[in-house]
Amino acid sequence: MADRTSRPRRRAAFTLVEVLASLLMMAIIIPVAIEGMSVASRVGMLGQRKAAAMRVGERVLNELLVETQIQQASSSGTAYEGEAAYPWAMRVENWPEDSMQQMTVTVSFSVQGGAYEVSVATLMPNTSTADTALGTQQ
Repeated sequence: MADRTSRPRRRAAFTLVEVLASLLMMAIIIPVAIEGMSVASRVGMLGQRKAAAMRVGERVLNELLVETQIQQASSSGTAYEGEAAYPWAMRVENWPEDSMQQMTVTVSFSVQGGAYEVSVATLMPNTSTADTALGTQQ
């Protein structure tokens, strides 16, 4: 029995080498994880803003078609969705294959300092050809 009390008791603890190794691993892993979260956040925001810009482009394109403001070769403006402003530009070009015209609305937006844009386009009858055809029928 005297033998038991004379032995020193071992305590469970981490050694200095284990603590330093874990700190080194954390120093490597934490910046990588934070950068990954930043990239994921940027991509998520880009996806949301791109979807909103597409909705704005489709809305502007439909409004221009309905209001028949297509006589101009180009026009521009700013549309709002929520609190975000989306500058847009419209241009009309002759379609090379038929007597059609292509109307394209390009919407610009920025995400975390980067500039992006999306375009929506449709084909429509050439207004000068349609007017000529209507004039000969009357």
